[in-house]
Amino acid sequence: MRNVTVLCCLCLLASCDWFSSKEEKIQKLVEEGIRDIDWNDVDQYPLFEVCDETASKTEQKECFETNILSHFSMILRDFEFVLDEEVHDTIYVDFMMDHKGRIAVLEVEKNPIVQSQIPEFETVITQSLKTLPKVAPALKRGIPVNAKFRIPIVLNTN
Repeated sequence: MRNVTVLCCLCLLASCDWFSSKEEKIQKLVEEGIRDIDWNDVDQYPLFEVCDETASKTEQKECFETNILSHFSMILRDFEFVLDEEVHDTIYVDFMMDHKGRIAVLEVEKNPIVQSQIPEFETVITQSLKTLPKVAPALKRGIPVNAKFRIPIVLNTN
């Protein structure tokens, strides 16, 4: 009888998890899962209709960047800028794509030469987003999320 009592005590001491509630166990698993998520990366990049959602993340990113850069390129080609001197520079544009697929310019890198030669550059870039084709938002774990991007715009005038 004494052996049975000792065995029961050992079982109770070894299985403290039996006394914790299911909610505590679930909360612990959720917290561990959240710690493992890389919050600085998306599972799927924002996609234009012409982009393949089954493609790899690298291909999705390339498709997104290519489409947005070609859109900016077409818009800038339509404008006639009058310049005092040639400009050969790269301007970086930071923008935010929200969880509903809306896009907004956060910042256009300030470059003194471009600022003095093309003061309306930032306005043109911001206004061009109004004619951007529909974009599906970035996804993280299947949920639409906000995503911040930086793209380079190369300016070459002749």
